[in-house]
Amino acid sequence: MEFDTIAAISTPMGEGAIAIVRLSGEEAFAIADRLFKGLGSKKLKDVPSHTIHYGHIIDPATGETAEEVMVSVMRGPKTFTKEDVVEINCHGGLVSVNRVLQLVLNQGARLAEPGEFTKRAFLNGRIDLSQAEAVIDLIRAKTDRAMNVALNQMDGRLSRLIRKLRQEILETLAHVEVNIDYPEYDDVEEMTHRMLLDKSRFVLKEIEKLLQTSQQGKILREGLSTVIVGRPNVGKSSLLNSLVHENKAIVTDIPGTTRDVIEEYVNVRGVPLRLLDTAGIRETEDIVERIGVERSRQVLKEADLILLVLNYSDDFTEEDRNLFRAVEGMDVIVIVNKTDLPQKLDMGEVKELASQYKIVTTSLKEDEGIDELEEAISSLFFSGSIEAGDMTYVSNSRHIALLNQAKNAIEEAISGVEMGTPIDIVQIDLTRSWELLGEIIGDSVHESLIDQLFSQFCLGK
Repeated sequence: MEFDTIAAISTPMGEGAIAIVRLSGEEAFAIADRLFKGLGSKKLKDVPSHTIHYGHIIDPATGETAEEVMVSVMRGPKTFTKEDVVEINCHGGLVSVNRVLQLVLNQGARLAEPGEFTKRAFLNGRIDLSQAEAVIDLIRAKTDRAMNVALNQMDGRLSRLIRKLRQEILETLAHVEVNIDYPEYDDVEEMTHRMLLDKSRFVLKEIEKLLQTSQQGKILREGLSTVIVGRPNVGKSSLLNSLVHENKAIVTDIPGTTRDVIEEYVNVRGVPLRLLDTAGIRETEDIVERIGVERSRQVLKEADLILLVLNYSDDFTEEDRNLFRAVEGMDVIVIVNKTDLPQKLDMGEVKELASQYKIVTTSLKEDEGIDELEEAISSLFFSGSIEAGDMTYVSNSRHIALLNQAKNAIEEAISGVEMGTPIDIVQIDLTRSWELLGEIIGDSVHESLIDQLFSQFCLGK
């Protein structure tokens, strides 16, 4: 495929040591040569590939030096986009990098769209669609575990497994077609219902194994929406500060200090938590606090995990009981805080109401119990010895949805075989499953979906 030459700033905007302007396309060397003046007389198009060169960017219109740079030269197809790539390394200031980019654009390059470099890598066959999506997962990874999952997907672990399953289905479909089109051929083994059933069950089993990792994978990719709830002044904001290891929330002895939902990301034993500290849920006449309470009730409904905080030094109240009713059926860890103070809380009633939940006692003021809480959170969603390197995790919501649809199609095929449906009818469901798996890696996907996926990338990636 032929593309024009694109350029963009590939480093975050702001002050820093270095900023990079990246060009990709068949005119990348020609454009860079019109701007770059090195120590020697050699043009960039004549230097060896994958080398870096010191010099200056010169404004062709005025002849003035615009910036001192190091220029990397990489010839296709041994580049990320499989095209000729030039990366201009300049000083990391807003003015300097924008000046270099503007000069590059003035020489005929087009400003790249968000994710267009990665999109070209996909369209040029450098990576498949699932690997392309792993690039953005790697950029957004908030824990080592999440990064390892993204790296494995970028390396093609998921792609290889999907291709293997598609090949199994394709060989089965081909066998069916041969039996239908050439029934007189004696040297071709007849595709029986038993053979079709065995093949379909194998593919179904492999898809189910992938889907078993989807909950953990999705958590690693998107983070665990974790809401801290409790009556006012039980220590919710102190808990947020302890998990974040920073004083993000105001902590006082006055009930109702937190008026809105405070959001922070935190890494707990490799599990990324999107931690939400809520206003204390209670009946109040204060209009501002009441709005905060309503927001607390709303995020409660959308949470993956609830940290329900109780006060060890206070009586168990009807408001506490209402909270237990509100979180019924959800993943909950009960935290009994302020154990450094004299006990008033009826622990017998707490244990009765929290019989299916893990109970952790803490004294956040004395920094006690946080390790036990972190272990409880980790083990609740990653029990046993599951590690990112041990298996292929499915973390992308689009992949999970397609795998579920492919699973349903295979189950329809199995059901058809078991009912004695003619093989040529069963193959319709098998073909559907093959197509759905192809959408994961981009072998059969609509152009509009590709545009939508890459638009989520940052500019310059």
